[in-house]
Amino acid sequence: MKMKSQATMICCLMLFLATECSHYRSKMHIKDGDKPQHPEGKLKTGRIQEKCRGPCITTSNCSQPCAQHFRGEIGFTCHQNQWQKSTETCTSLSVETLFKDFNSASRLSLAASSIPVHVLDFRAPEPMESVAQGIRRNCPVDYACILDVVKSSEATSGNIAFIVELLRNISTDLSDNVTREKMKSYSEVANHILDTAAISNWAFIPDKNTSSDLLQSVNLFARQLHIHNESENIADELFIQAKGLLINHNTSEKKFNFSVSMNNTTEGILGVIEIPRQELWKLPPNASQAISIAFPTLGAILKEVHLQNVSLPRPVNGLVLSVILPEELKQVLFTFEKINKSRNARAQCVGWHSRKRRWDENACETTLEIMNKVKCLCNYTNMVMSFSILMSPKSIENKVLDYITCIGLSISIFSLILCLIIEAMVWSRVVVTEISYMRHVCIVNIAVSLLIANVWFIINSNFHKKVQDSNWCVALTFFSHFFYLSLFFWMFFKALLIIYGILVVFRRMMKSRMMAIGFAIGYGCPLIIAGTTVAVTVPEKGYMRPDACWLNWDNTKALLAFAIPALVIVAVNLVVVLVVAVNTQRPSIGSSKSQDLAIIMRISKNVAILTPLLGLTWGFGIATLIEDTSLIFHIIFALLNAFQGFFILLFGTIMDRKIRDALRMRMSSLKGRSRAAENASLSPTNGSKLMNR
Repeated sequence: MKMKSQATMICCLMLFLATECSHYRSKMHIKDGDKPQHPEGKLKTGRIQEKCRGPCITTSNCSQPCAQHFRGEIGFTCHQNQWQKSTETCTSLSVETLFKDFNSASRLSLAASSIPVHVLDFRAPEPMESVAQGIRRNCPVDYACILDVVKSSEATSGNIAFIVELLRNISTDLSDNVTREKMKSYSEVANHILDTAAISNWAFIPDKNTSSDLLQSVNLFARQLHIHNESENIADELFIQAKGLLINHNTSEKKFNFSVSMNNTTEGILGVIEIPRQELWKLPPNASQAISIAFPTLGAILKEVHLQNVSLPRPVNGLVLSVILPEELKQVLFTFEKINKSRNARAQCVGWHSRKRRWDENACETTLEIMNKVKCLCNYTNMVMSFSILMSPKSIENKVLDYITCIGLSISIFSLILCLIIEAMVWSRVVVTEISYMRHVCIVNIAVSLLIANVWFIINSNFHKKVQDSNWCVALTFFSHFFYLSLFFWMFFKALLIIYGILVVFRRMMKSRMMAIGFAIGYGCPLIIAGTTVAVTVPEKGYMRPDACWLNWDNTKALLAFAIPALVIVAVNLVVVLVVAVNTQRPSIGSSKSQDLAIIMRISKNVAILTPLLGLTWGFGIATLIEDTSLIFHIIFALLNAFQGFFILLFGTIMDRKIRDALRMRMSSLKGRSRAAENASLSPTNGSKLMNR
């Protein structure tokens, strides 16, 4: 009976053993380098489909539990009367699950020996104090014991955050004696969460520094790797590649060449790292090593720590390339192939500053840019070890525009100053009536507004990268917005004066009241619009563009606070031109064709004078905001905008007959005084006085 009982227990044990081993084999079915297969080729999310059921009120939040077998929760935020997922912490991984199967297999192999059944202890293993302890106990040589659990897990936001923390712990606690096998296993773990199918889940990780932590951890771990051969391919995963070289001061120029695809279907994106010969001369005679790592998808994952006034991300347009070099080497050459090869995709060479957690434009300079590739010369430091190129898809990189703007603004500023000087010289001769007085007040304020706006524009163009890090950028944007609006509103008031002169609506209005109305329209309205724009958009961090101190367009459409008033004023003033033409150029009965032609010429003259002053230029400016706009629109806008000051001098001052007559009389008067002074100095009376002295 006893023998039968023992046989029964042994059979039960063997059945349990077969079940556990089958389960273990199912976990271990992924071969080295294989990718886990998921339904429909996509990674699961581990979340339930239901959203919050309560009322959706703006800025309200709620949370829902994760799906079965997942810990954590999914956070939702109400946006535009709909619940949208904002955060997710669903995870199925833990320190215990990493080594659970390994420990079960160890206990079962122990049960297969001749030890009596009653001695076996099937209680749960003691929890690991850390990942490092578990790896040291189970797989200290190559870290292989964690691969299958990680690679078979779903890339939820919670699991991604856990795996990044796992890699960070390995980099800090197991960085001694890093071998090629360890680096290969490390890269396989990182490759799992760098998959293109997992990119969207990175956005829902509560800690926005997670992507930066991943990059820093990989660089830190690779720094401890020891290279034994002259050239080694350390890791060759789909979404992370690593290579190593042995170098010394006698080594010729060395290169790392990468060709990494963004997914299984696209062609490879090229990246080249060159160590210049003059840098290698700085090395000691004994051998040193250089390690490089290429990330094709990390650029889409990296999240910058944005400053208060920078709201839009700057898209990466190439591989992210990391280098680990000896401290003696300071400069490295990079060649990046552009992902977006559009003609309008301007490149900016940058380095990732690990402490600031953002791209640093001062770390690199662009040495060559063609349609498909960009060459960068970058400074390597312990804080800046990873490099790439950023793109600005709606900017035009064309030297013609720079030359037009520079020359045009110089002429514009000189013209505006000359305009103010002329107005000062002829003021007393031309301000005879209330209308003429206010007309010249308008011209002076138009010139002053555009002059100050041009000065702000020059400051923005030359210093926006420096002031963007402070609240000065808000001030620059505000005053630029304010003075450009003032230009248009003074033009609008000038049009009202035309109506006043033609229709005689305000015949008995006093000069002081007209001045009050003029300044209320010319400066009061722009102040209200500019102030309201700041108050509404600054709290949402959508007041300025990410690349310049000017009104935002992509995020909050703050630029409409300038475009709409400007274009409305242009339209209104064109109507005023028609009113002027109808009331002043109406032909009499029996007029000939020559009279009709003269009328058309005078109307054309009115339009030609008023249209530049009323800022029709900005119609082309709005056209340039449309994506893939032809370069000709940008050139026309740059020409008209840069030469507005010259237009004001030409059409508002020089072409005015009364101003020319007054200026001629003023110059004649000055010449007359000069001649009188000369004659007085040469008169006999003065001569006799000099002789007496």
